[in-house]
Amino acid sequence: MKLRDLFGGKKEKSAGLDIGLTKTKEGFFARLARAITGKTVIDSEVLDNIEETLIASDVGTTTTGKIIQNLQERVKKNKNIQSGEIYNLLKEEISVLLTASNNDIRTELPEGVPYVIMVVGVNGVGKTTTIGKLANNFKKAGLKVVLGAADTFRAAAVEQLTIWAKRVDVPIVSRGMNADPSAVAFDTVQSAVAQKADIVIIDTAGRLHNKAGLMGELSKIKRVMQKVIPSAPHEVLLVLDASTGQNAVEQCKEFTKATDVTALALTKLDGTAKGGVVIGISDQFKIPVRYIGIGEKMEDLRMFDKQEFVDSLFKQ
Repeated sequence: MKLRDLFGGKKEKSAGLDIGLTKTKEGFFARLARAITGKTVIDSEVLDNIEETLIASDVGTTTTGKIIQNLQERVKKNKNIQSGEIYNLLKEEISVLLTASNNDIRTELPEGVPYVIMVVGVNGVGKTTTIGKLANNFKKAGLKVVLGAADTFRAAAVEQLTIWAKRVDVPIVSRGMNADPSAVAFDTVQSAVAQKADIVIIDTAGRLHNKAGLMGELSKIKRVMQKVIPSAPHEVLLVLDASTGQNAVEQCKEFTKATDVTALALTKLDGTAKGGVVIGISDQFKIPVRYIGIGEKMEDLRMFDKQEFVDSLFKQ
């Protein structure tokens, strides 16, 4: 069974994505329109304006540089490219960058053991909400889910996850604040195996003030889970807030140093014009963007599809 199969129909997803990306699209297209107004061909001034547009949309300087360089090479080969073709050219260049980092999105659920997802990310990015929405999607698909409250650094984190567990009606393993996170993770995985659960989602502490401490804690959580399921965790999901733009990129840098992040979830895309950060993060880290959050409803957590994202971004 594929994870992608759990997240609804393509038509409904596409419509919701168009709405969720409204702010990003409006800012992006307004700037792009200004970049080519009055121009018939793509000259250096147009390319400079496009560069400003991409950076303003939080694509990032490194990824923007790649896109502009590729556009320059295409213009050199064909000096008759019209400015009106810029949409298709940009669409192609962005698609190429996203393709390389999303070829692992059809992850198979393992046979015979629960699929263990360890969720990491700083406080305030929507980590707990993402876990709750994931649990809801999995449960709706008929899968048995167990949550683990291993973010024991904050009482609020345990309480919030407990509220989500009740809302979605799935079991949760918790020892409260200040408990040993690795012990909570061990108990959760052990309980999930005993219950013959399909999915385990482990919340972890959302702090970066002590990188060495964070690395040690996450490594220990992994080790104790592997005493129960040697292949766990099957996914380390880093949750990032897209509305923070380049701060999300910095957080990704720090967490990828601290642990082996295998997938990303970008939240709050509906509330920001900085949706271009999805492109930059995909390109820079070569880690698949697995989920995007485009609203507050349960169904507004979507599997990321690079083609749907690009099509929606350029849909006028």
